[in-house]
Amino acid sequence: MKTQRAKKKENKLKKLIGKLHLWFGLLIGSIVLFISLTGALYVFKDEIEGLERNKYLYHNEPNIESKEKLKLKVLEKLVNEQVKEEYPIHWVNIPIDRAMTYQFYWYEHDPKGWNYFKEYPVYKSAYVNPYNGKVLKVYDEKNAFFNIVKSLHWGFLLNSEWGKWLTGIPVTIFVFMLISGIILWWPKNKAARKQRFWFKWKNIKNWKRKNYDLHNVLGFYSSIFSLIFAVTGLFYAFFIVQAMIYVVFSGGNTTYPDFSHITTTAPLEMRNDTTLDKVAAKVEELNPDAYAFSVDLGHEHMDDHEHPNFSIYVRQLSYSYHKNSNLIFDENSGELLHVRNHEDKDFGEKVVNANYDLHVGSILGLPTKIIAFIVSLMCASLPVTGFLIWWGRRKKKKTQTK
Repeated sequence: MKTQRAKKKENKLKKLIGKLHLWFGLLIGSIVLFISLTGALYVFKDEIEGLERNKYLYHNEPNIESKEKLKLKVLEKLVNEQVKEEYPIHWVNIPIDRAMTYQFYWYEHDPKGWNYFKEYPVYKSAYVNPYNGKVLKVYDEKNAFFNIVKSLHWGFLLNSEWGKWLTGIPVTIFVFMLISGIILWWPKNKAARKQRFWFKWKNIKNWKRKNYDLHNVLGFYSSIFSLIFAVTGLFYAFFIVQAMIYVVFSGGNTTYPDFSHITTTAPLEMRNDTTLDKVAAKVEELNPDAYAFSVDLGHEHMDDHEHPNFSIYVRQLSYSYHKNSNLIFDENSGELLHVRNHEDKDFGEKVVNANYDLHVGSILGLPTKIIAFIVSLMCASLPVTGFLIWWGRRKKKKTQTK
């Protein structure tokens, strides 16, 4: 049994938490509403874009079983001739399914740009038939609807360096609000607990009571998922969050695996126009059941690059990124130097790799995306219902003082 003194201390603490919950809510409510709505909009990006771009995902080239794909350097040249972009191609996504098109990307980052549109001089993609080099469609990814939504969600269209603070600080406060909300929600007895798990509106007509229940019940059921989405969002804002996630889930490892020390050993004379094709063929041989892999073509346009080798990213699943492999090839000979499959990674690496999928809800495909969408809308409702609770009490106090 709690003593009277202990109960008073507990009540004082709850009152303080309640005041902080209210003040912080009024301070960041509109920002949480905006972030939640843009997050909900972004959840089904892949599905909606997939429907829109479906006819360009497949090249419909006949008799591909008896045909050879063009060499990557030849394809790069043909794509450049057709698109006539002033910037060099950065990378190409190569699907394992031979019926699908290659996707060539132009991507340049200018850290001096103060907003999203200035920060990325070009972000463009071309869907290409790998058997004849024909460009089927070019998309301006920078001005695509979902990438603008992503930038709004990330940092209100400011550049990534500034925008992360504008959203990162409010989301950090939101994490406190989620935890404090659970503390305030936690019922004192069984009778109160029944009321807070679901809506009991049979004989309730007062909108204030219904609004209060909406805030409490939706806040409770969305809290765990909301915490996951908030923390995985902070992963992109602050390096310390990335480091903490890795250390916690790796069992205390403080150094993230780094394979940049694996460098080219073959002489420059061994490099030729088929080196990349040799690399691509080896990747396909080792990953026959994968979805696609990326080859960095921009690597060859750099005179002095930091890590002299080819690092290939293999995406194993079509609907998410968490299951992937990394391969390193000698940039001159095309020989395989290192393989790190999904199974080789420790749990900390796997959690870090899964961060994006956890954040957007794609970790298990469509079912978890639906959850992410619903929870995002619940999060968006909390600042509204919370504000209405405060406003209703404020008006009540004013009426009582007259």
